[in-house]
Amino acid sequence: MFGDILDPLVRAATDVIDATGLVGVFGLMTLESACVPVPSEAIMLFAGFNVSEGNMTLFGAVAAGVLGNLAGSLLAYAAGYYGRVELLDHNRLFRVNRRHLDWADRWFQRHGAATVFFTRMLPVIRTFISLPAGVARMPLGRFVVFTLAGSIPWVLMLTVVGREVGDRWDQWKDNLHYLDYAVVAVVLIVAGYLLIRRRRGSAQWEPSPPT
Repeated sequence: MFGDILDPLVRAATDVIDATGLVGVFGLMTLESACVPVPSEAIMLFAGFNVSEGNMTLFGAVAAGVLGNLAGSLLAYAAGYYGRVELLDHNRLFRVNRRHLDWADRWFQRHGAATVFFTRMLPVIRTFISLPAGVARMPLGRFVVFTLAGSIPWVLMLTVVGREVGDRWDQWKDNLHYLDYAVVAVVLIVAGYLLIRRRRGSAQWEPSPPT
């Protein structure tokens, strides 16, 4: 089902790459990292297929993908960074409790580098991690370094796989959706566990009724 929903986006992405080459890879990966649900798996696997056909070089495809990741991540980071006040004070629909933002600040101060680095190599999550990093005001230089460090292995892996499998890249794209499902399932399980733990903790601190 997930693949069927994304198929029109995948077809549009491959058309863009066919028409514009590395510029298309850069633009699409920018969108993917700016929280637009364009699957990087399809983009870079198809770029790898183009490498196998001699239409691109491996270095060019990987560089375009990584730089696109960085550009899109910076856009999402900026949206979170400069939208922080809007989330706190003005936006009634998506207003965020200041206590939650303080928690996010502390988290990114302690674990921000590792969080950005490792989530850049995880499907689904990698698309959205830059926004909370910006909201938490993670230092920009550190954000850039670990975004690049996490993007390179992911983009390189997909491009090399696409190059090696050639015209079977679309089959691999479909198979990688199972990894997406696994990541989403783990996120839901962890979120549910944290929610239950939080509710239990709140119940333990409720004052006893007067006797």
